[in-house]
Amino acid sequence: MVHSVKEIAAALKAEAFGAVDLLVNSAAEPASAGPDDLALAMTPAYGAALAQGRARAAVVWPGADWQALGLDAAIVAPRARLAMAGLTQMLDQPLGDGGISPHAAIDPTAQIGANVTIGAFTVVGADAVIGDNTWIADQVSVAQGVRIGAGCQIHAGVRLRRGVHLGARVILQPNAAIGGDGFSFVTAEPSNVEKARETLGEAPTEIPSDPTWYRIHSLGGVIIADDVEVGANSSVDAGTIRATRIGAGTKIDSLVQVGHNVIVGEHCLLCAQAGVAGSTVLGDRVVVGGKAGVADNLIVGDDVVLGGGSVVLSNVPKGRVMMGYPATKMATHIEGYKALRRLPRTLRDLAKR
Repeated sequence: MVHSVKEIAAALKAEAFGAVDLLVNSAAEPASAGPDDLALAMTPAYGAALAQGRARAAVVWPGADWQALGLDAAIVAPRARLAMAGLTQMLDQPLGDGGISPHAAIDPTAQIGANVTIGAFTVVGADAVIGDNTWIADQVSVAQGVRIGAGCQIHAGVRLRRGVHLGARVILQPNAAIGGDGFSFVTAEPSNVEKARETLGEAPTEIPSDPTWYRIHSLGGVIIADDVEVGANSSVDAGTIRATRIGAGTKIDSLVQVGHNVIVGEHCLLCAQAGVAGSTVLGDRVVVGGKAGVADNLIVGDDVVLGGGSVVLSNVPKGRVMMGYPATKMATHIEGYKALRRLPRTLRDLAKR
C-alpha cells in the first residue's frame, strides 16, 4: 500500500517535515532502505546507517537534523516504539476476505455472523457461534459449542476445544491450543510428590501399592476476554470445574503454557516460554518475562514484573519487581549476585592472611 509522508504522520499523530507529499510503500531499516521505503531511524544510534541506504524519507528521533542526514522528508517520533505500533499496523497487508471455503466443514447448527471468512479444511462443530467480521484461516478446529466474538483473527492450525469462549478482536497465532485438558492427576494414596511437599522433602520416597495416576477431567473450559492475543504454539488449558480466564488486553507470546484454573488479569504480558501453573492468579498488568515460571496455587499482585528466567515459589505482593530462582526482589537478587561474583576474590584474600 502506498502512503504519503503526510498521511503517515497524521495517522501517527506526529510532525512531518520537508517533502511531505513524498510517497512510500513499505518500511525498512536505514541501511537497507530503498528510495520508496520509509527508513526507521528512531534513535541516534541509527542515524549513521541512513548514509548506507537510499531512503529519501525516515522516521527520526526528536531533535534530529534530518536535512543533514540527507533526507528529503522526515517524521519526528517522540516515542519510537509507539510510532512503530501505529506504522506497522498501517503498512501491514490486510488478511483479505476469502468468504467461506467450499472445503470447510461447518455443522448446520453453527451460527455464522456477517462478513466471516473461513478457510479450507477448517471444521466448525455443532452449535458453535462465530461473530461478525471474524477471520478464520485454514485447518482450524472449532469444537461444539465454542463461542467466538466479533472481529477475531484465528490463524492456521488453531485448536479451540469445547467450553472455549473468545471475546471480540481476539488474535490467535498459528497452532495455539485453547481448552486442552489440564495436567491434573491423582493417586489412590498420597503420592511421593505430596509427601515431599508436606514435609519439605524430609519424608522418604516409597514404592506405592497402586502407582496409577488417575485423570481428573477438565470440565470448566476457557474464557478469553476482548483484545487478547495468544502466540504461536502456546496453550491455555481448560479449568477443572470453573473456567480458566484470560483478562482483557492481555498479550501471550509464543510457546507459553497457562495451566488449568489459572486467572490472568487485564493487560498482562506473558513472554516466550513462560509457564503459569494451575490455579494461580495473576493480577492486572503483570509482566512475566521469558522462561519465567510461576508455581501453582499462588497469587501474584497487580503490576508485578517478573524478570526473565525467574521462578516464583510464593505469593508476590503488588508492585514488586522480582528476579532469580527462587524469585526475590530485584535489588536483593542483584546484591546477592554481586556478592556471589565477589566470593572467589574474597576467598583468595582470606587465604593470603
